[in-house]
Amino acid sequence: MHRIGFVAFPGFHMMGFATLSAFEMTQVAGAPAYSLTLLSEQGGLVPTSAGFSVHTEPFADQHFDTVIIGATLEPGPVSPVLASFIRTTMTTARRVAAPCTGAFVLAEAGVLDGRQATTHWLFANELQSRYPLIRVEQDRIYIVDGPVWTSAGMTAGIDMALAMVENDHGAEVARATARKLVVYHRRTGGQSQFSALLELEPKSDRIQRALDHARRNLRTLLSVEELAQAAHLSPRQFSRAFRAETGQSPAKAVEHLRVEAARLLMEEGRHSMDVIAEETGFADRERMRRAFLRCLGQPPQAIRRNARLTS
Repeated sequence: MHRIGFVAFPGFHMMGFATLSAFEMTQVAGAPAYSLTLLSEQGGLVPTSAGFSVHTEPFADQHFDTVIIGATLEPGPVSPVLASFIRTTMTTARRVAAPCTGAFVLAEAGVLDGRQATTHWLFANELQSRYPLIRVEQDRIYIVDGPVWTSAGMTAGIDMALAMVENDHGAEVARATARKLVVYHRRTGGQSQFSALLELEPKSDRIQRALDHARRNLRTLLSVEELAQAAHLSPRQFSRAFRAETGQSPAKAVEHLRVEAARLLMEEGRHSMDVIAEETGFADRERMRRAFLRCLGQPPQAIRRNARLTS
């Protein structure tokens, strides 16, 4: 059984428990595959970001297969004891991981120097500025560099945990765990932290319905008339309302949705470029290539290559 140690300190974010849930729900041959231990410098009760406390065991001469560093809502000071524990853990554990702002803790301990790492996009520039020896990749779900794993914020820790499960026990066990967690799929490490739908942020249900219709029907032409019908507006009213609420034209928004869907398929690595272009409504590879250059500044081949290198 793999032993997971989760390092807590005052104010650590509750989302870290979602990461641990992936290990808790993993079973091999009907038995739990991981044991979980909460750790802290002194042991005892440690307050969470939500205000209640959890019981922890003190740092000791215990050995863990994986040690995960908790994250706080914002980067904070790192005690010498914690930094020393991390440096020692690098020599005893198979891997050390840090979701979100936990990367700052690893950085302060010096274990990220010369490595690639990521963190929540809100803090990526700060991480790079404070620790210039780190190669910060701010638009990645998670990154593996040797024994060190770092991930973006919030739910990205689940993707990282599922990747660890797959690394330990194979893809089928990871898929079974994802199904228990009601996670549709595990995002690959090379996938972007950003979402076209989130960035659009429509203010009305009508425009949201049009976007939902577009996302479900990317293979089709998706004319303004069709989207307006989904929103129960005239084409003229729809175009005016769409731009007012999202800051984009319907055509530009649909292009971003197609690019996002195509990038996800590329990162999964299961389909050819021709199939992906057809499935996402680009019709052919050249149109898809031009759209990627407009939206991402990179051709599809670069996206697929980066996904293979970081997955």
